[in-house]
Amino acid sequence: MELSATGLELIKESEGFRSSVYLDVEGYPTIGYGHRLIHPETFPRGITEAQGTAILYSDVREAEQTVARLVKAQLTQGQYDALVDFVFNLGQTHLAESTLLRQLNSGRFEEAGQQLLRWDHAGAQENAGLKARREAELSLWNGAAVENPEPALTS
Repeated sequence: MELSATGLELIKESEGFRSSVYLDVEGYPTIGYGHRLIHPETFPRGITEAQGTAILYSDVREAEQTVARLVKAQLTQGQYDALVDFVFNLGQTHLAESTLLRQLNSGRFEEAGQQLLRWDHAGAQENAGLKARREAELSLWNGAAVENPEPALTS
């Protein structure tokens, strides 16, 4: 299974594109479509949107691999897209150690989907952007139409 065009659009809309390095809500240096810089990465002159898209595709592939490795349950396209977005945004460790994953792998799909809504804080504060993103993930999870189930990324 691969991220659909609908899932990719959720990531792009949620992250937005920034050509210069900025600090995300947690204070981490970030660029492009939510790419967290990892030492020794630097982009002193910024990046183009085409470069940002290439980095995004690489980051999405990592999120897809994480979902494939951790999730044992059979997923719908919407559930898969929601989880890839979740991992893209929060990282593999948060999924690996989550109640969401335990419930999902136990076949408790409805409860697992509701767990998405618990991840709407930046530090101790509820974040409106994260809240909206988690609600969008839950909508996909619950079967909101995936207009284009074709894979969003091509090799």
